[in-house]
Amino acid sequence: MSVWDDLQGQAPVVAQLKQAAQGDSGLTHAWLFTGPPGSGRSNAAKAFAAALNCEQDDVTQRGCGVCAACHTILGETHSDVTFVRTEKVTITIDEARELVSKAGDRPATGRWRIIVVEDADRMAERTTNVLLKAIEEPTPRTIWMLCAPSPADVLVTIRSRCRPVSLRLPPAADVADLLVRRDGVDRQLAERAARAAQSHIGIARRLARDADARERRLETVRIPLGLRGVTAAVMMAEKLVKIATEEANSSNDERDAAEKIALLASLGAPESGTLPPSMRSQVRQLEDDQKRRAKRSITDSLDRTLTDLLSFYRDVLIIQLGNAVELVNVELRGDLEEYAGRSTPETTLARMDAINKARVRITTTNVAPLLAVESMATSLIQQ
Repeated sequence: MSVWDDLQGQAPVVAQLKQAAQGDSGLTHAWLFTGPPGSGRSNAAKAFAAALNCEQDDVTQRGCGVCAACHTILGETHSDVTFVRTEKVTITIDEARELVSKAGDRPATGRWRIIVVEDADRMAERTTNVLLKAIEEPTPRTIWMLCAPSPADVLVTIRSRCRPVSLRLPPAADVADLLVRRDGVDRQLAERAARAAQSHIGIARRLARDADARERRLETVRIPLGLRGVTAAVMMAEKLVKIATEEANSSNDERDAAEKIALLASLGAPESGTLPPSMRSQVRQLEDDQKRRAKRSITDSLDRTLTDLLSFYRDVLIIQLGNAVELVNVELRGDLEEYAGRSTPETTLARMDAINKARVRITTTNVAPLLAVESMATSLIQQ
């Protein structure tokens, strides 16, 4: 067992990080982990943090996965390693300033004070500038690890000061192996989930463990088969947004209520009556944060749904171009072949472009999701 075991299909990255963890010239004070969603960039950063503070005296064994430091870092409870992720739209300036302050502390028990920012792409320029000086001139025992989908998602002033670590999506077979070994998933189900998730490890795990999730995905992928006319397109858009909203809200409602109860208890709020002004302001701040989190949850859920929809047209294009690679939705091959015969590769590419434009509009602008999806849906109508 080692901290590197879950980094499936990332042998070059593991070799790079192992060498750096041994304390040679490959170690630097700032790292930028990039790779497409599902590639495991945050897991790579976590494994690297564990290896750097591993308690093994033999440097070649750093990242053992069994010592107390490895266990606590992998469990995100180590006092010297801070993990930063946001469920809101962006990381705020106040959060960035808190990180800079924490980065100035000496490590309490480990070799290094490590700050892992899993959503470095979710910082506005002025927020990123708060981190710049701390990354440019770090304290002697501090290491920064930033994670983002691509180098372009981080300001050039930041990425120029970081050593790059580039991950790729692992082969579906490697993802299936991980599900079998780590989660005890049946081999056949693991292979189907890995293929449907297009090698996204987190989504593959959810599909393998949740039959309802698999059914919702199949329902989404089959939508183009019945998409004829504007009415059907509008109904499809409404359905997609409704599914995404319900999924997001179901996971948020219970947590929101629990957070409010915990806050009121910590403030010593009265069980009934009007709250004092100082308490009302804190409750209002919590509610604002929860609204921002809910917005991101809906956006992320809808983006995943559109990615599933995109896989339908990807398979259609593969068939139209001669079946050079394996289909994602193998179980729909007959329907896909029939659909592919009624259009051209140029039309399929245009439809894929419409879906990707909708994804960009939903995730980067304030457009109403329903309007963006309706506009996209009308571009997908079969003639």
